[in-house]
Parts: sequence; C-alpha cells; structure tokens
Amino acid sequence: MNGCNGFPAPAKLNLMLRVTGRRADGYHLLQTVFRFIDFGDTVWIRRRGDGVIARTRELPGVAEDGDLVLRAARTLKTATGTRSGADIHVEKRLPMGGGLGGGSSDAATTLLALNHLWGTGLSRGHLQELALPLGADVPAFVYGRTALAGGIGEKLEPLTVAPAWYLVLVPPVAVATAGIFQHPELKRDSEAVKIQSFSVPAGNDLEPLVCGLYPEVGRHLDWLRSVGAAQMSGSGACVFAGFPDEARARGAMAACPPGMRGFVARGLDVHPLHGLADFAED
Repeated sequence: MNGCNGFPAPAKLNLMLRVTGRRADGYHLLQTVFRFIDFGDTVWIRRRGDGVIARTRELPGVAEDGDLVLRAARTLKTATGTRSGADIHVEKRLPMGGGLGGGSSDAATTLLALNHLWGTGLSRGHLQELALPLGADVPAFVYGRTALAGGIGEKLEPLTVAPAWYLVLVPPVAVATAGIFQHPELKRDSEAVKIQSFSVPAGNDLEPLVCGLYPEVGRHLDWLRSVGAAQMSGSGACVFAGFPDEARARGAMAACPPGMRGFVARGLDVHPLHGLADFAED
C-alpha cells in the first residue's frame, strides 16, 4: 500500500508464570515476567482521512469480527473521537496458539502506532487502560519494558533481566489458551514470590497440564532441557531456553533433532516502539 508504514510487534516470553488465584468473575490472578524478543510480526498501517478502519488482507484463521487489531483501532477511535481512519494488515511471523503473544502484540502495536499517526496524543497509561479489555497481555506490550506483572496482567512494574539470547522451539500444535485456563486440573494456588531480577527461566504453572494434553510440547521441552534451562512460554505451545550469547543459542539450534523447528532471538529491555513520539504526560 502506498503511504503504508510498518510497525514492529515483537514476541514476548514469560520467564516465569504462576497462577495465584481466581476472581469471582472467572479471571485468573497471575504473577509473570514479560520479556520481549527481537522477533515478531509487522503491522502495516496507512492513515485514512475518511474515518474508515479496514483490514486490507485476510488473516488466515482470524475472522474480521474477532480481529484484535481492528478492535484496537476502533477502541482508540471511540475513545478519542478522531475523524481519522486506517487501512491495516498484519504480516504474521508468530505462530497462533504459541504462547508468544502474537495477537496481543499486534493489538498493542496498533494502539501505539495509531496514537502517533492520528495525533491523538493519549498517554501511555491511558493506552494501557484501553488495552486491558482487549486481552490480559496487551497492557504489557503497551507498557513497553521488561516487567513483572500481577493481577490479571494489568499491574506492571519494571524488572531487570540479564542479557540473553533465546532458542525458541515451535511445536506443530496450537494450544487453546481458554481451554487451559478453564481446565479443572489447572494449578491455581501458587504463592506470589518477591522478585528483583532474573537471569534464567523460573517455572510455568501451566506447563504440566499443557504437556499432558499436547505431547508434542512435552517432547520439544524434553529435548530443549538437554541443552539448557528451558520452559514453556505462556499457555504454549512454544518452549524456550536462554543462553548468554548468540553463538551458544545458534549452536543449540543447529543441534535440534530433524523435524523440530524454531528460531533464535535476542532479549530486549524495551519494546521497539517504546520511544514513539506524541504521548501526553501521564
């Protein structure tokens, strides 16, 4: 599209994920560590002056009325009353049902980019409030820093994480997040822990259940643990291990058994759009 701008929507890894309870409304209380990596989708946006918000390419497996990117754009438009619109399409690299936050990241990037392109000038905090109804992970992407998250994902505070490169394996299955959180065997009573810094993965309460329901996730995780400290991200299916440098991460990738696929990515301290202009003061 002429006049179209591409905005990065990075993946996230959950370096730790604990389920600490469940609210009366059914939402789960979590404690998790979000870290971005330099691998992800691209959201392509062209500003329109006629107020129309349109998806210009189909996204396989995502109906238009369920597209988080369109919902994010319409949420911002409604909140600000802008007369602007946008043509939008997503270039996908992140697997659906992979636990890497692809849809949430795409939605957050849309909020950040349109706040800039439309000149609506909302603060980051206001955008985080708009993000939460779109999904529990979306505010973390808007927040834009490595973070410790609590509540249902909306309570965020910065966290120091050691530099690392990650080997991420992508099992050939898509995990339904809702099904995992609704499963009667899910552990829901972990205690929250005090965290000041992180250097290695530190456990995921969803992992035993997912590995039991999706054996391919367990198979990939078992192999990855033979080369490093590894765990599952989010509700799966992707699993990852951290390494102190790129060479060791790529060496582990080269040793993968035939048929296993994945990628190597660098950990990021801040979201690629964190410095985008046009934020109002909180």
